[in-house]
Amino acid sequence: MITPAFAQGAGATGGTDILVQVVPFILIFVIMYFLILRPQQRRAKDHQDMIKNVRRGDTVVTTGGIVGRVIKVTEAPEIEVEIAPNVQVKVVRTMVAEVRAKGEPVKAA
Repeated sequence: MITPAFAQGAGATGGTDILVQVVPFILIFVIMYFLILRPQQRRAKDHQDMIKNVRRGDTVVTTGGIVGRVIKVTEAPEIEVEIAPNVQVKVVRTMVAEVRAKGEPVKAA
């Protein structure tokens, strides 16, 4: 049924068949890296920098949608935010989604 020439030819191209099957997966991974993973890492780094630079007087928006002014910043993972006159809440730093307005500069000691 199968001629010897055809059987020998199929064995010779076996090495390139694997390459042809693997190259699309490599291309898909490279495309996913540049379109999805790299921008996500950049956004995460920018968010960490923003959280680290929050200071008193900044107007912040939490991930829950609460807008308030930062009253107290400590090294702890929480900050105190005033959401209404005489209403202060503690907010975990990582839950700050956006810093809308910068506050007063840090006073030199």
